[in-house]
Amino acid sequence: MITKAAGQLSRLLPRLSDYADLPRSWRRDILAGITVGVVALPLALAFGISSGVGAGAGLVTAVIAGVVAAIFGGSHVQVSGPTGAMAVVLAPIVAQHGIGSIALVTVLAGAIVLAAGITGLGRAVTFIPWPVIEGFTLGIAAIIFLQQVPAAFGVEAPSGRRTPVAAWTVVAGAEWSSAWRTLAVVVFVAAVMVGLPRVHRAIPESLTAVVVSTLLVVAFHFPVGTIGTLPAHLPAPLVPHADPAALRTLLGAAVAIAALAAIESLLSARVAAAMSPTGPYDPDRELVGQGLASMASGLFGGMPATGAIARTAVNVRSGARTRLSAIVHSLLLLGVVYLATGPVAAIPLSALAGVLMVTSFRMISLSTVAKIVGSTRSDALAFTLTAVVTVCFDLIEAVEIGILIAAFFALRTVARRSSVVREDLPGPAQPGDERIALLRLDGAMFFGAAERLSTAITNYPDVSVVIIRMSQLGMLDATGAHTLAEIAEDLEARGVTVIIKGVRPEHMALLANIGIVDALRHENHLIDSLDDAIAHARSHVARAVYP
Repeated sequence: MITKAAGQLSRLLPRLSDYADLPRSWRRDILAGITVGVVALPLALAFGISSGVGAGAGLVTAVIAGVVAAIFGGSHVQVSGPTGAMAVVLAPIVAQHGIGSIALVTVLAGAIVLAAGITGLGRAVTFIPWPVIEGFTLGIAAIIFLQQVPAAFGVEAPSGRRTPVAAWTVVAGAEWSSAWRTLAVVVFVAAVMVGLPRVHRAIPESLTAVVVSTLLVVAFHFPVGTIGTLPAHLPAPLVPHADPAALRTLLGAAVAIAALAAIESLLSARVAAAMSPTGPYDPDRELVGQGLASMASGLFGGMPATGAIARTAVNVRSGARTRLSAIVHSLLLLGVVYLATGPVAAIPLSALAGVLMVTSFRMISLSTVAKIVGSTRSDALAFTLTAVVTVCFDLIEAVEIGILIAAFFALRTVARRSSVVREDLPGPAQPGDERIALLRLDGAMFFGAAERLSTAITNYPDVSVVIIRMSQLGMLDATGAHTLAEIAEDLEARGVTVIIKGVRPEHMALLANIGIVDALRHENHLIDSLDDAIAHARSHVARAVYP
């Protein structure tokens, strides 16, 4: 037992094989890391501001969490740091509990994600349906866009209001005499980001848009808000103070953050595995890496981190093959902290708002939306409700509701495909065969179909023997097994002999525990062969007709 546990734990730790391709790919990895670092800089600053913890915290998170997740994570090409989805979750927590609570809630959330990875919960993400994932992504994109509306108009976001209401309030009460300046910066940044790839795709459009807009604002003395003072070095690690009252207050928020971090990181790693030739990822190790990354980020004053789909995609497209690229990305941002905080502090907040607005549109795939809406009504409903609940209420609730809706329709489909079919007895007919009902169970005998199948089985009058064929039954749960026992008891009480034929090995233990053998007239009425079951049934009919 101890040896097995040690083996499982060692699987979650870094190893030399993580860098097996490094001798052949180190040049591409370094270039990819530089490219991702350039792309990540404006996003880290923007997401830090958007979450309410500040641009400096976003930069610290990209540095600390980025390198820890790269070393300990389960993907060779995943890039981690602050993300839009996490900013959406953190903003109300900062508003309600204050910025001082973020360090504690970040460490708590990281510990929860770490525990999930150690206990093997990483594969749970495979149970999230595709329409729910896309609906969640659409909702996140809408919230990111709406969150930037106050910065785009150069005002503070109204406190205590949900994002859509706050955005509408800002637009309705806008002072256009001053708002046109910040809106002009947003439009300029958006135009550069959209137009630059048409000129040359190798130029980092977000960074170029931010740099040029900053130079123009400084040159023409545009009166717009800027990032302001940034830390010129990494803060010393500090364990956040945690009294029992604070833990009770923030535990729910930490669970929500941990759930989002796990879901987003695993989805990003899964996308990266499909895009990259580096092979599959380890979901449990990925959670371990992301948990450690968030805990380290919280100790250094950062925010919770997750795998970032956009930056990971840039990393893969830039030719990354090993974890070195994500490490280089963090080292580049570390250089910005120590060498370039002065120029970065002059970046207009409206420029970062423009970057995030364009990023939110790029998160949405119209072709994917069309495919889901045009698929089935149940998938379209799950997609739509997940997106609406994400925007209007809560991100985690949106995923939960989407999964419940998808599960309900999936179970309904399985239940509808479950049936009871009366078959003709094979071979030449014999006297008394009309008093034998050979019933085949198809599909699943579970809580969603048990009652309907029970009615179908017991609704055969004028029969002396019922043979229930279970060899074609795919799924059986406790409700289904209990219903079969009740069916046998009911029929036997009415004088009808019940024979169970072809029980699959994986169903036998459940049926035995529920009491199906006790419900039958004789234990020999559990038969494997159809010919034997029919012969036994005919012997019962013969004794009934010719006692």
